[in-house]
Amino acid sequence: MTTERPPLPDRLSIDPKSPHYIEAIFEHDIGIHFNGKVRSDVSEYCVSEAWVMVPAGRALDRRGNPLLIKLKGKVEAFYIDR
Repeated sequence: MTTERPPLPDRLSIDPKSPHYIEAIFEHDIGIHFNGKVRSDVSEYCVSEAWVMVPAGRALDRRGNPLLIKLKGKVEAFYIDR
């Protein structure tokens, strides 16, 4: 049984409070190639602007969320086949 996957957006965030959060996408496993390597710690990405947001170590902001840094480079999003 294969379910139809929605097309991956240009920008996506894992934060449900973000306007770039799309719940239907997270029903499937997705991966991110960043500068030719698979990253598993990406919190948000934008393919057209070529950046990803990743946690900055163990640092937290004042609300207890991970402190994020922006890395620029080639970004490719893909579905993981299981």
